[in-house]
Amino acid sequence: MTDAMWAGTVGVTGHEGAELEAYAARPLDSRPHGGVVVIHHMPGYDEATKEIVRKFAARGYAAVCPNLYSREGAGVSPDDQAAAARAKGGVPDEQLVGDVAGAAAYLKGLEHANGKIGVIGYCSGGRQAFLAACSLDLDAAVDCYGAFVVGEPPADSPLKVRPLISRAADLSCPLLGLFGADDKFPSPEEVDVLSAELNRLGKEHEFHVFPDAGHAFFAVDRPAYRPAAAVEGWKKVFGFFGRHLAA
Repeated sequence: MTDAMWAGTVGVTGHEGAELEAYAARPLDSRPHGGVVVIHHMPGYDEATKEIVRKFAARGYAAVCPNLYSREGAGVSPDDQAAAARAKGGVPDEQLVGDVAGAAAYLKGLEHANGKIGVIGYCSGGRQAFLAACSLDLDAAVDCYGAFVVGEPPADSPLKVRPLISRAADLSCPLLGLFGADDKFPSPEEVDVLSAELNRLGKEHEFHVFPDAGHAFFAVDRPAYRPAAAVEGWKKVFGFFGRHLAA
């Protein structure tokens, strides 16, 4: 057993054959590995998200984060790509699903892949993780404070999307939800609505709402970071993926 890993930039084929930049990491051993697609937050494909990819590799998973804003231009800084994507209202849902499908295919094609794929997303990526799990055949999904699954974005939001709760019947896999009690998007009330709907539909899920935490409590590079919630949240993520993505 070794903790050695490979990490670096790769290419994946996304929606309608688009070539996307992506960041991948995987263990350098011969054990079978589950795969994790990491969906970045609305600020974009940044260093903090790449660190999350490496964190999964250190725990024995092959992971990849596609740059969902790759279409905004090669050689453009991630910040400028994110600004251009926000100006368009974010990533269209159909495009997102195709991009995640391409990332999952990349992971399944790796040597030592065990064929199981999970998805995790943060902020807008949390909503997109739920969308992917309702659109693709996945083995596990983690929604980290995904906004606008239940409610509409406010009028001044750069994200122009529709709620997804009507898609809950299509959820293909167990869902872990991690939320902050002080968050407004989604609010604890919206979390309760989604949980009730999943209960009604008989969909396997577990939701945790952390006290003294708001939006983006996992983000180590932002003032919203809450160490206690993040540490406990990571324990739940690794426990959840350990149960559902093992060989």
